[in-house]
Amino acid sequence: MVTAVHAVMEPLSPSSAAEKPTPRLAAAQPAAAAPAKPGAPAATHLIDIDNLDFFYGASQALHGINLKIEHQKVTAFIGPSGCGKSTLLRCFNRMNDLIEGTRVARGTIKIHGVDIYQPDVDVIELRKRVGMVFQKSNPFPKSIYENITYGLRLQGRNKKSELDEIVERSLRGAALWDEVKDRLDQSGLGLSGGQQQRLCIARAIAVEPEVILMDEPCSALDPVATAKVEELIQELRTRYSIVIVTHNMQQAARVSDRTAFFYLGKLIEYADTRDIFTNPANPQTEAYVSGRFG
Repeated sequence: MVTAVHAVMEPLSPSSAAEKPTPRLAAAQPAAAAPAKPGAPAATHLIDIDNLDFFYGASQALHGINLKIEHQKVTAFIGPSGCGKSTLLRCFNRMNDLIEGTRVARGTIKIHGVDIYQPDVDVIELRKRVGMVFQKSNPFPKSIYENITYGLRLQGRNKKSELDEIVERSLRGAALWDEVKDRLDQSGLGLSGGQQQRLCIARAIAVEPEVILMDEPCSALDPVATAKVEELIQELRTRYSIVIVTHNMQQAARVSDRTAFFYLGKLIEYADTRDIFTNPANPQTEAYVSGRFG
């Protein structure tokens, strides 16, 4: 299930009893260290990963990852299967917490300067603010309308006029409104594969995250549906920061601003996408993007 809350993440600040019952993504850090104005952060980096080691039980999946992800850019993660791309992606909203035995052994992941793995961080709030679209489209067994409004209703937002407006806006944002506007009361499971994936994207943006994570969102789609999702990514980049995992190097080249190449759990190279594909600095990167392995 994809959940998120505000189109622009508020500066993250320490939790306090006075702030309750409103949940906060918080860590023990002075409020002055956070950006002063939502939507206009002092730094250009939204997500900052520093020396991250991550384990599944005794098996180390990520080794010393250092990476800075920028605001309102599309960042692509590429690399062969099992190289740690999806593991790192799921670290950003702590989805790996749902897998027994996983742990961050060293290092930090910070969003707006707050270490999201600190024990006082509200994980529910984190997942509201960092939406996710999975490899296999997963619409709920509900109507198209109820798919979009599900997360909003969980927040206690039940005013029909408001929900109607958000449903239309979200479906338009996902380039799906014209295709489904006359059957909003029909099951989302009745849509085509490409439409279902765009419905999941609409469901994510309905609750307005700042970050959208996409884990192989086009791997099960035909070329026409893939092109529509890629066009949608280009439109969404003006409002959201997007991180996409893809095995399709041509897709990474088409949609992303920055590309990170991973191999055996290590970040090999991270640079502007044009440089990764035309003038990589690392021989391993060149071998991968030229098709000599992977």
